[in-house]
This record gives sequence, structure tokens and C-alpha cells, in this order.
Amino acid sequence: MSHGTTPATDTADAPPDGAADAADPAARTAARGRVVMLVDNGVKADSRVQKAARSAARAGWDVILFGVSPTAKIQTFRLGGAQVRLVPKPAHLEPRRHELRHPLLRRPLAYRSQQLARYRVQSVKAWRSDLAFRRAAARAARAGHPGHHAGGSALRLLLPRLLARALNSWVRLRTRQTAALQKTRAPLTAPVDRAATALWSFLLGERAWRRLTPNLWDYELAFAAHIDAFEPDLIHAHDVRMLGVGARAAVRGRAGGRAVRLVWDAHEYVPGLPAPHGRWLPGHIAWEKEHAAFADAVITVSPPLARMLQRGHGLRELPSVVLNAPVMEPAADEVAEAPPVPDLRKLCGIGPGVPLLVYAGGISPVRGVDTVVAALPALPGVHLALVSVTPRKMKAVNGARRAAATAGVADRVHFLPYVPHWQVPGFLAAADAAVSPLQHLANHELALSNRFFEYAQAGLPLLVSDVRTMARTVRSTGQGEVFRAGDTEDFVRAAKAVLADPGRYRAAYERPGLLDGWTWEAQARVLDQLYTRLLPDRPGPPHIR
Repeated sequence: MSHGTTPATDTADAPPDGAADAADPAARTAARGRVVMLVDNGVKADSRVQKAARSAARAGWDVILFGVSPTAKIQTFRLGGAQVRLVPKPAHLEPRRHELRHPLLRRPLAYRSQQLARYRVQSVKAWRSDLAFRRAAARAARAGHPGHHAGGSALRLLLPRLLARALNSWVRLRTRQTAALQKTRAPLTAPVDRAATALWSFLLGERAWRRLTPNLWDYELAFAAHIDAFEPDLIHAHDVRMLGVGARAAVRGRAGGRAVRLVWDAHEYVPGLPAPHGRWLPGHIAWEKEHAAFADAVITVSPPLARMLQRGHGLRELPSVVLNAPVMEPAADEVAEAPPVPDLRKLCGIGPGVPLLVYAGGISPVRGVDTVVAALPALPGVHLALVSVTPRKMKAVNGARRAAATAGVADRVHFLPYVPHWQVPGFLAAADAAVSPLQHLANHELALSNRFFEYAQAGLPLLVSDVRTMARTVRSTGQGEVFRAGDTEDFVRAAKAVLADPGRYRAAYERPGLLDGWTWEAQARVLDQLYTRLLPDRPGPPHIR
């Protein structure tokens, strides 16, 4: 939920030297080992990655975190003792192969690309505009105005005008064909596309990503030199794309005589992800399958996903679980410039006696927020705070605003901005209950989200949909009520039960040790123990030396 507050620095021509601006030599000598973390985003909106980098550095590891720069320049900043370097990642292999071929067989009249179609349309417009200018100049000249040489008689311009009109019709026909071709090509689900995908998967197996999703090479080509320059002892690869980048870097280091260890941090179940096109999933699954074999250890976000990963990749040991739990003891530099925790009820404009539900996170159909908004007419006087406002997602927020207006509850739905991740439990605690209305998707079934743990640390009764892992947990702890995903009437039932007796559900958090295990501090110990096991000859963490 945090979007980070650490400023970044652009570096125009910085060399790919991951170690160049790390800690000073004396500090690096005392460090327990060099750790490279890899993530395929800009870091600032990824609280799990931020927490992992900070806690590893605090435990004495020399950490550099590589992410993707949003600009064409390298950006650097620090997260506590960890250095962050955002690297530009060109997308030269992003165009799919068929987009580079002539469309003769599918749409013989289509242009080779949308870019060429746009160029042709604009060039014809320019020609017709110029002919219109020349006719106007001729009329103006006949009226005695200057510029006779730029014009032309109506007869002289007749043939060019007829040709331009004909060419305009031809270009527009081809442009429509190009748009139709793009619509057919984009999903990669036409029979010929499915046949090609199946053929490459059969012929190449786990190497099929080279044909199906060659753009994965772009990550390797962007990061390889930076990782190698740092000469890591351990590589921590966050999620599937960086698994391959980390595995290849580890193999290069091992071939060079260094015993580089690789940790794969699997945030999600790849086969359960929504796919932008028909080759995305088979390509990424093949990439994951090929590179998982190089990992010395695997960590993930829940026990069910750990078991699936072990079975799916034939792992020798069950992956360790590092939950997406919140930080309860933020570092001094994190809180130094942060504003005080906002007053949730004040931002909503309501007093302490008004029933208030809260939802934190992104708004999209699969998040199920529409179920909660649609239930409000049946919950008189109940307000809903949606902590979801971010400049990058205003389209979704505006859609929720319209839904609230349509339901006649716009005055009871409040849209609030994010706060830093360490402030979330304190910020949300003023509500009466928290909602997690996720729809049934594979990854929703498998894990407890960071929102779940933030709600719990806020001491809030929960209203959760019946996605498997979260529903099972809530039923076992008694911290809330479960409703059928997408079922407005069942949500109303659950909400009325919770709001009628919130103390009953809050009491669940008094169980000894429950909340203590749901903190990032507890998860950081699991992570450090794993690093220590992989590098047993290194000194212990600073606090026990």
C-alpha cells in the first residue's frame, strides 16, 4: 500500500558497476556477504521488496537491490542500509515475431504494422491539405493578394485532387484491414496461433519461452552486467521474471569459481496469473521451469503455494514461507520525514459513532469492491472508506465513484489516498471492520494478502470472501465472517453480524502469539536464517556477534 517516499537520483551515464557506490570498503569488509536482490518493477510501490532489502541490510548483509528504471537513466537511492539501483530496460524484443512479418496470408491488403498505417494516413492528409492550400492561394491571388506562385488553377489541380481522394480511400481501406488484423493477432488465440504455440511447446519444452516470449531476454540483457559487477555471494530473485535473470547470473558466477547461491522468492502462482495473450502463460511457465532448477532455496508467501511449487518443480525441500506481514517497528529514516498518521474518520467527515467499513488496495473487477458498494443501500448509515487513490489508477477509482452514485450511496463512500506501509495498521484502526471481497482466482485462493495482515494488526474484525486460504484462516481464528464472493446479499448478512458485535471478533486477536507471528520482523528472521544456512561460513548478524 506504500508507494515509497525515498527520493531517486537520475544518473545519466553511470557505468554498470553495481558495487561502485555501495558501502565504503571498511563497512563492506565487515559485512556478512554481498546480496543482490532483483525485481521487475520500480521498487517504490512494492512493499515486500522494500521490506526484504531493508531487513537484510539491517541484519548485516551488503545489499544492492536492482529494479527497473521508469526513465532511460539509471536511478539510485537507499532503503536504510540497502542500496537501490533502477536500471533502464529497453523493450527491443517486445514486438512479437508475427508483427514483424508481412500480413500477406491473413490480410493481404493490411499494412505491415500499425505504425506504417498511421504514417500513410497522415501523409495522405498532408497531401490533401497542401492541395487545398494551393487552391486557396490561387483564389487569393486572383483577388489581388500576394503569393500567386504558390497556387494553381482549378484545372491544373483537378487530377492531383482526384488522385489524392482515391489514395485516401485506398489508404483508409488498408488501415481498416490493418486494425482488423491487429485485433485478430493481438490475443494470439486464432487456430494458427494456438497450433504454433503447441508446436513450439512440444518441440522445445522448457526452452519454448525463447520462441513464445522472447521479450524475457530484455530483462537479462538489461541487468546482467550490473549484477556481475557486484560479484554477489547470494542472489535473491523476486518473482518469475527475475528468477531467470538471477539463475543466469548465478551460473556465470559459479562457472567463474564463485559459489553463488540463488534464492527464488515466488510471490505468485504463475499458471494462475491473468495472461495478456495466448503465448504469455506457456512462455512464462517454460521460463520458470527451466530456471527453477538452479535455485538453492525457494521462499514463497503461503503454505499452499509452497506445496504446489514443490510438486510442480520437484524441489528437494518444501519452500520456506515468508508472509506479506506489515512492519511494526519502522526504521528511523523511514519515519523521519513522514507526516503523522492521518485520522481516518476525520478524512471521511464522520464521528466516532458512525459505522465504518474500510477497504485498502487497488480497485478492479477481480478485487470485488463493487460487491461492497452494491451492498450499502441494504446497510443504512454504514460508511465505506476506500483507501485506493493513486494518480496511476484514477480510471478505476472514477469507475467506483460512478457505481456509488448509481447506487445512491455517494455520500457514504469515501475515497482516500495511500499512506506509507508502516502507517497502515494505525491508520485503519479507527474503522469498525475491514473488507476483503476478492473474487475467485487461483492466486487469490492460495495466499493471505498483505492487506489481511494489516487489517489484523489494526485489530479489525474482517469481512472476507470465500477464497480458500483466507476463508479457512478467518474461520479458524474467529476474527471475522466469510461471505460468498460476488454475492451482495451474503455480504450484507456477514456485515450485519460483524457490526452487531465487533468485540466478539476483536477478541480473536488476544490469542497468545497470533499477532506476534504476523509481523515483518518475524518474517525477517526466517529470511535471515535462510541466508545464514546458505552461507554458513559467514559471521552472524550484528546483534548476536
